[in-house]
This record gives sequence, C-alpha cells and structure tokens, in this order.
Amino acid sequence: MVKKNKAIFFDRDGTLIKTFVSKKNIPIAIKNIKDLRFENYANLVINKLRHKYYIFIITNQPDVSRGKNTKKNVVLINSVIKTKLKIDKIFTSYSDNEKNFMRKPNPGMIYKAKKIYDLNLKKSYVVGDRCKDILAGKKSMCKTILINKKYNSKINIIPDFKINNLKDLLLIIKV
Repeated sequence: MVKKNKAIFFDRDGTLIKTFVSKKNIPIAIKNIKDLRFENYANLVINKLRHKYYIFIITNQPDVSRGKNTKKNVVLINSVIKTKLKIDKIFTSYSDNEKNFMRKPNPGMIYKAKKIYDLNLKKSYVVGDRCKDILAGKKSMCKTILINKKYNSKINIIPDFKINNLKDLLLIIKV
C-alpha cells in the first residue's frame, strides 16, 4: 500500500454534486436529500484518484446559520455523499461570516486536514466551481483546478488549470 501524504480537496455543490442555479445564474446548494444527484464521472474520477490521494470535501453551508437549511439536512446529505463516493472525510463550515477562518475562501478546512493527515499541500489539489474554492487553494499552496460552470460570477483569480467536467481532471492528475 502506498503511503499517502497528498490530497484532493473537492468542493461539494456544483463540483461533485449537481446544484440548483438561480434565475440570475448563481449556484444554490441543495437542501433536501431527495435532490441529491452526482455530477457526471464523480464516481469514476474518485475511484481512480483514491489510490494515490486522500479524497476530501470542503464545503461552505452558510444556509444553516442563515436559517434556510438545517444542520441535520446537511449532515444527512454529506453522509450519503461520503458513503456513495467513498470520501475520506468531509469538512463543513456552517458560518455565514466571510472572515471565519474555516469558511472558504479562507484555508481553515484545508489546514485542519493537513494537521490531521500530515499532508504535503504543495502536492495536493483543490477542485471547485467557484472563485472562493480556488482562492482557498491558493492560500494553502495547493494546485487549483476550476470546473468552468459559466455561472454569473466573476473569476478574479487565475486557477492553475481549468476544465469543463470532472472527467477532464484525469488529464491533469495522472494516476
């Protein structure tokens, strides 16, 4: 067995699972387990990468602190995702405060994983569909990969790589 010291940090909504998109073309997290749908190739990609990388999810779920969702719903959805995709660990920030160190674009969840799993972040990746995912990756010295979803939001930071779907990840991360 290969000793792992590197990880791939996936965003949750819009990256590994399908998300709703508002009329203004802005992503909205799912609030109910019945709405859970995996992105195309999620299982395939994770199964290939898990042999050499820890697989984590880092997710902001501020709707809990905003009173628009319950922690129970988020925990249930995360539990199903963790089981079905065989994720090593899911790190969740429920904070609505942009200055909270554990909330992306801040790198707190990544640093927490580094401490627990003794990771080399320079050999690790952050994969997401929004600027805050990429910024968290840059702040933690990980390589960054943006899945181009064409949301109505500015990308004001340049990722290391851009892809159009999860399967393209395997062209960047060789296993």
